[in-house]
Parts: sequence; C-alpha cells; structure tokens
Amino acid sequence: MALVASAARSGALRPLAAPALAIGLLTAGSAVAEAAQAVHLAPHRAVYDVALDKSAPGSGVTDMSGRMVYELTGSACEGYTQNMRFVTRTAGSEGSSRLSDLRTSSWEDAGGKRLRFTTTQYQDEVLAEASQGDAGRESGGIKIQLDKPKEKALKVDGNVYFPIQHSIALIEAARAEKGLFKADLFDGSEKGEKVYVTNAVIGRKLPAGSSKAPAGVKNASKLDSLPSWPIAIGYFEPGNDQKDSVPTYELAYRFFENGVTTGLRIDYGEFAIRGEMTELVFLEPSKCPQ
Repeated sequence: MALVASAARSGALRPLAAPALAIGLLTAGSAVAEAAQAVHLAPHRAVYDVALDKSAPGSGVTDMSGRMVYELTGSACEGYTQNMRFVTRTAGSEGSSRLSDLRTSSWEDAGGKRLRFTTTQYQDEVLAEASQGDAGRESGGIKIQLDKPKEKALKVDGNVYFPIQHSIALIEAARAEKGLFKADLFDGSEKGEKVYVTNAVIGRKLPAGSSKAPAGVKNASKLDSLPSWPIAIGYFEPGNDQKDSVPTYELAYRFFENGVTTGLRIDYGEFAIRGEMTELVFLEPSKCPQ
C-alpha cells in the first residue's frame, strides 16, 4: 500500500507511504519513468483493523478503534488511482467520544508528473473539511491548483514527490540496500497546502519465505514469495528535519516488494495506533495498449 499518515488528531491517514512508499532524490522525467518500469505495484484492496497501541498520561486519549479500507487500481501505463476510507472512534479521558470518517481519492500519473486529489473529513457525521485540487510538475518544482476549500494557486520549489512516486522510490532504495531515504512529499492532505519533509529508515531485507504474512488472511500467503523490508518514516514540518528535531509523527510498517503494507503503526508521541490487516484481495491491473 502506498500509504503515509497524517495527524490522528484530525482523524487522517493518507496514502503512502507506503504510507507512503530510486536512490537519493529523483528528478521528474526519465529517472522516475525508469523506476516505475522496474517496480511493479500490485493493484489490491486491503482492510486494516485499527486500535490504540499506547497512550501517555495527559494525552487525552484513553481508547481508539476503527477500520481502514485501502484500494489501489490502475497500471504503470495509465497511472494509479488510490481510494481510502478510514473510520475511527476515539474515547477521551473525560468520557467523551468522537467519530471520525476520512475519505480520500487520488489519481497519479505513472511518471510522477501529475496528481489529482480529493479529501473529505467528517466529525460525528458532520462535514468538517473538504479539499480538492490538481498538482502538476513544472521546471524547478510543482504547481498546485486548489478548487476546495477555496480556489488558490501555489508553487513549491525543489524535488517534491507524489505518493506513488515516493512508494516506488522507497522500494528502489530498499532493493539497493540504502538504509536512509529523504524526500519532500506532497499528497494533497492538510487542505492541499502541506509539503512534508520525510526521513525514512529502511531495515534489513526480509527474504521471501523468511517471515510469514498475517495468519488467517485470505490471499496473504501470496506475500510469502516476496521480499519485504521494515520501514520507519519520520514526517517533519519544513525546516524542522534536523538531527535533533522531533517528527510530527512517525509511520512504521512492513513493505512488500509489490507495494502491499502490513504491520502498520503510527506514533504521535503522546499516543500511537496500530493497524492489522484483516482482508486482502488482489485486483486485475488495467490493460496496457499493445
């Protein structure tokens, strides 16, 4: 799953990394296209049950439960569509309860040149936030055209990754046994205006068959034939990614070579949540022209 996380306080969980998910900072163009050909993301639908993993005193969070449904469709020739719905119920220290319902949809050009995105956020079944826009790559950076929450044009300079592009780059870095991967990431979250600085730590490769996929999950056994890597990514506000800075949050997961994610954990400092895969269905990739 190409999945990354956003702040749990807003109930968000956005496509990564995988959250979410070539070596060094790739420029748009031939290098990205070459990476896209080398990495084959598997269209799939995955369901994760979410629960509170830890909560520090004073966090105000005593319990959390929910479910996330993630779907990746498309192909390397027509681009990739990601749809995700993430519903959680959070209990507070004073007996309060909040229901959050996040729905996101995006389409990304396979070459990392364009991203279309839509996000809606409901709190207790009331629409709290909506964003929609289009981002395109141009010389020296990306241009963002927002339609919601209000019309606005933005320009971000530098080598900025889109979500699928970032996932492909992570897999390429993992294959090349690179232990660190740093990238600026834009995925349309935070009202379509946020670019995060990400620092990924890539663990030692887990060879095919060395660690079993989630037990009791239909189709998950197909993952046993693939290598995977433990990955932890820190998400920083721009300018706050120095050595001693604390990330806004950290996302950790096991990333399979086909882009499927298991063992999801998101740490926000005061509390952390964990997502365990309960369903996995592989989908047919879109047909490429002959």
